[in-house]
Amino acid sequence: MAEELDDKQTYLVVVNDEEQYSIWPADRDLPAGWRADGTGGTRADCLAHIGEVWTDMRPLSLRRRMAEAAAE
Repeated sequence: MAEELDDKQTYLVVVNDEEQYSIWPADRDLPAGWRADGTGGTRADCLAHIGEVWTDMRPLSLRRRMAEAAAE
């Protein structure tokens, strides 16, 4: 916990093709398969943003399959 309080790192909110979110250090290259969503800041700011926008934890592929099954 003390580590989080002393964290001066700037982070980016990143999202993958399955619309799953994470944070990534802003000074590092993004990992393959992830893209920045345009939000950056402190760890707490980024995690708060994720908490607001990532309301359905199911991967996109699962949500699509479930929607298709419901439409049948």
